[in-house]
Order: sequence, then C-alpha cells, then structure tokens
Amino acid sequence: MKVTQVAKALGAEVRDIRIADANADIAREIEKLLWQHQVLFFPDQHPSVAEHVAFGELFGELAGHPHLRNFESDHAKIFELHGSRGGVADEWHSDLTFMEKPSICSILHMVECPEMGGDTLWANLYQVFEELSPPLQELCEGLTAIHNAEPHGRPEVMHAHPLVRLHPETGRKVLFVNEHFTRRIVELSREESDNLLRYLTGFLSHPRFHLRYRWRPGTVAMWDNRCTQHSVLNDFDGERLIQRVTIMGDEVEGAAPRWQPYRRPGGKSDTYRKDQLLRDYFRKD
Repeated sequence: MKVTQVAKALGAEVRDIRIADANADIAREIEKLLWQHQVLFFPDQHPSVAEHVAFGELFGELAGHPHLRNFESDHAKIFELHGSRGGVADEWHSDLTFMEKPSICSILHMVECPEMGGDTLWANLYQVFEELSPPLQELCEGLTAIHNAEPHGRPEVMHAHPLVRLHPETGRKVLFVNEHFTRRIVELSREESDNLLRYLTGFLSHPRFHLRYRWRPGTVAMWDNRCTQHSVLNDFDGERLIQRVTIMGDEVEGAAPRWQPYRRPGGKSDTYRKDQLLRDYFRKD
C-alpha cells in the first residue's frame, strides 16, 4: 500500500490496494494506519454494495442508521443519502453520539458527486483537546454531556458521555462534544453549559485542526469516529449520492464526573432530563 498524508492535522490517501480484495490481515494493517492518520481515503474503488459491506465487516459488526431511511438501496447494513433530496450533514459531528455505544468507525463510498462543491471536512479531536489551556482541560475532564437525536426528530433518544474520552487503542484524550448532537453539560447551569459548549464547538471549527477533501466518484473514505468530527460543505448543485456502513460500537471511557448534576438554589432542577436515562444518571450520582 502506498500511503500519502493529505493534511498536516490528519488524513492520508491509500493507493495500490483494492478494498474488494482485502482480508483480515490487510484489515489489521489498515487499522494501524487509521489509528495513525484518523481518516483514510481509497481512491478509484467503485465497490458494489456487497463488496462495501464485506469490507466493513472485516472491522466489526455493522448496523444501519437507527433513524434515517435509505433513498436508493434496501440493504439493511447500508446507510444512504442523496444530497439533492436533503439530508446533508452540514454541522460538525461524530456519528451517532446519542447512543450508549456510538459508532467506532464509518466507511463511506462516494457513488456520485457534483463537479464542484460538496467537500467534506474532518477535525482532529486529539489536537483540539491538546490545544485547550491546562485549566480548561482539567475542567472538561470532570464534566458529562447529554447527546440526543433531536436532529433526527427523536429528542427522547439520548445518552450521557464524558466531555473528554480516552481512545481505547491509542490511550490519547479526545474532546467529545459536537454541535449537532450535544445538548447539555449536566454539572453546569443552563447558561454556563450553553457558554462552554459554544466556546468548545467554536474552538473546534478553527481551520488548523482540519482536513478538507475534494471527492471523486468511486472514492471510499474511512474515519475513526472516536477521535474525529466531520461536516459537509453544503455549497453544491446537482447529485451527491453516498453510501455508508457504520461499525458499532464501544463504551465511551473517560474520567468519572467530579461534581453532582446542577440544581438551582432552593432545590428546583435546572438539568436537561427527559426520560428514564437521565433519572438513572442522577440517581447513580
């Protein structure tokens, strides 16, 4: 395999390989590259749906999207979006962070793309955390945030995760909040939570943390959802059809919360709680 880094922050193109021919040994080598570069691109692949699914299954159990429907494919393990029909993910996010065990990795096939526009950006969440000031790092490591599926019309689907997670393969710390799914830091008041999340998501948007990739039909991209976020530039006209498999999922490990969930003076709750999950969280802590 010929590996070429594509941006200083993260990302590499991998050539001289056909993913349709990959086996378990090749998959282990690809995993090592993924942990190093966080995002990998395999140009000129054009896999069939069966080849795409088989490649994904070399890395773990696959699951279709829990809330969004396919437009073209009826394969249960393929998630598909047709950009000209809506559904462009143009906010920074990691996939499915509202689940108890979010996605480990996503593998996307760009089936069709416009001649210009519709690029995807990725951010290096290791670097984002490491460039926070030490006092802010220390604060974030003691906090927990609620992620929910409100963008999918399912606000009741939610889970609490630490703001800073520990990557299970590299041992490095990752800032684990995103503007698309993260709703509330439970140990802070509403105003404090809004301000801190606004700062952190704004900090993450700085270009020095990013890779921007220009698509070509047939390119396959693979990224580690545990240490990256991504966002699509919704600046195109024409057809943009992607097919994606999603590798699920592992526990989000991080430091134990240092503080109780915030309550207003006088005992009135000011916490973000909508279902039994949140009640269980408060009872446990």
